[in-house]
Amino acid sequence: MRPAITLLLGLGLLAGGCDRQDGGAEQANSVVPANTVAAAPASPATPAAPGADNAIGMLDRSHKGEAAPDFAFADAKGVKTTLAAFAGKPVLLNLWATWCAPCVKEMPTLDALAQREGAALKVLTISQDLDGPAKVVPYFEKAGFEALEPWTDPDLRFSVGLGANLPTTILYDAAGKEVWRMTGSMDWSNDAARQLIAEASAA
Repeated sequence: MRPAITLLLGLGLLAGGCDRQDGGAEQANSVVPANTVAAAPASPATPAAPGADNAIGMLDRSHKGEAAPDFAFADAKGVKTTLAAFAGKPVLLNLWATWCAPCVKEMPTLDALAQREGAALKVLTISQDLDGPAKVVPYFEKAGFEALEPWTDPDLRFSVGLGANLPTTILYDAAGKEVWRMTGSMDWSNDAARQLIAEASAA
């Protein structure tokens, strides 16, 4: 049985953040609205992004260089792994849940991104549903995703450990170092996403 305090903390983080796209702590420490990336002053950390008007979330570079966490998560059969298993190539980690409307909305665009990038990028969508595979696997079967896999974290290690609202998407470079994180949903199939993903190669 999960510790009650973890459950309560997790529920508070998830329920409080899913539909919120602005405000408070998310905007501090180099957090930039993703839809202003193109208008921001040019710098190595802020690339021009012609398609950024289709983005919704908040782009946060304040964790750049931090190592990927070693939290365990599981596949559809319950076999556990960690992010270290994907070392050697950039990883886009997406934290989501079936009950989170912005999360569900962006999932097809993450699938399109995964198909487009192929072996050059590993897209990991890790569900924060408390019911784990029982909830996530049927959702994937109905959605018919081509490239995404139903990874689960029913113990909420990622959302609680990273203090992340849903959806949150984090890009790690091939060495397992964070490049940026996006809090809130985004169209991951557009040109803005393509340019942001390219930062993993330049890191």
